[in-house]
Amino acid sequence: MPETRRRPFIAAFPWCRSQTLRPGAGAFVKGDLGLFRLSSGRATVIVVLIAALALSGCSMFHKKKKPVLAYEERPVELLYNAGSDRLDRHQWSEAVNYFREVERQHPYSEWARRSILMTAYAHYEANDYGEAISDADQFIALYPGNVSTPYAYYLKAICYFEQIVDVGRDQASTSEAGATLREVAKRYPYSEYAADARLKIDMVQDQLAGKEMNIGRFYLRNGDPMGAIGRFRTVVEKYQTTSHVPEALYRLVETYLTVGLFEEARRNGAVLGYNYPGSSWYSEAYALLTSKNLRPERAPTVGGPSGPHFPLFGHPDKSTTLPPPRDTPAAVLAPASDTTAPAAAATNSTTPAATTPTTTATTTQPAKKTGFLHGLLGF
Repeated sequence: MPETRRRPFIAAFPWCRSQTLRPGAGAFVKGDLGLFRLSSGRATVIVVLIAALALSGCSMFHKKKKPVLAYEERPVELLYNAGSDRLDRHQWSEAVNYFREVERQHPYSEWARRSILMTAYAHYEANDYGEAISDADQFIALYPGNVSTPYAYYLKAICYFEQIVDVGRDQASTSEAGATLREVAKRYPYSEYAADARLKIDMVQDQLAGKEMNIGRFYLRNGDPMGAIGRFRTVVEKYQTTSHVPEALYRLVETYLTVGLFEEARRNGAVLGYNYPGSSWYSEAYALLTSKNLRPERAPTVGGPSGPHFPLFGHPDKSTTLPPPRDTPAAVLAPASDTTAPAAAATNSTTPAATTPTTTATTTQPAKKTGFLHGLLGF
């Protein structure tokens, strides 16, 4: 019987030949159906992805937390003065922490009421407008008849006002600012806040008119003259005191000439020349009408009225914002009837710096220990 020659394992099972490990062939991964070979490039990518996921997971569980004040019962005047000191140093988040502690530890004292408005002001200075609006709403809900309530309405309106963006973007904040500013002017017409609110209402109206002009120009560029006319007429009829009216009248002249409504073009040109004879828009409208044998009776003048001008939005100037009011002794609310209130009042009477914040405030820069913002914002 001839001798049977034993074949090698690889020859007997050729399907396993591709699994032979060669230099640069990659690595083997065990699966449900056996061993699978991965190329070296794929193996490297998988290892890198696993390492990245592991690192991101670690960072998720080790996020840096905001520093929080440890609860320790302290006198109300100490907490309030500490918050005022942080305001002097422009450390807004720390000031918020101290004023919140006043509310938490001494909720029935008059300092808790003052701290709500101070917290709103600190949030406003830190550009945290959402929190500032929430604090102002809280003050209005709790103390609707307080002497400082007008300022809460005013600060809320200013927060919306400073969020106004350019006319090419959504104007939701502009509408909110207009509504809240009008509420200030309507509720407190003879206050200093109403005077500032009226000025800002004109700026808000100018912004809304600019939005209409932006849409009208878009319609004009895209061959929709009737849609453009509607937008320009809205500016002329609804926003008559804004800086966009001269351009809107010129655009009406231009568009009416395009669609062949020459009488309408002549009439709008006459309105533009009567109200803004010194405007560059009237000079262009005059030349355009003259080229169509519709020369207006009034020629452009040099140095005549050209329309109002308003600053651009996007860079809020907080130096123009009015500070919170100072309470007079007659206007200070008495603490609520609670067992802790007399103790707080007794403690305050022994600390002149905290019980008489209005006496430490001056119109010039005071000594640092008295706290400038403590006097200025301490009602």
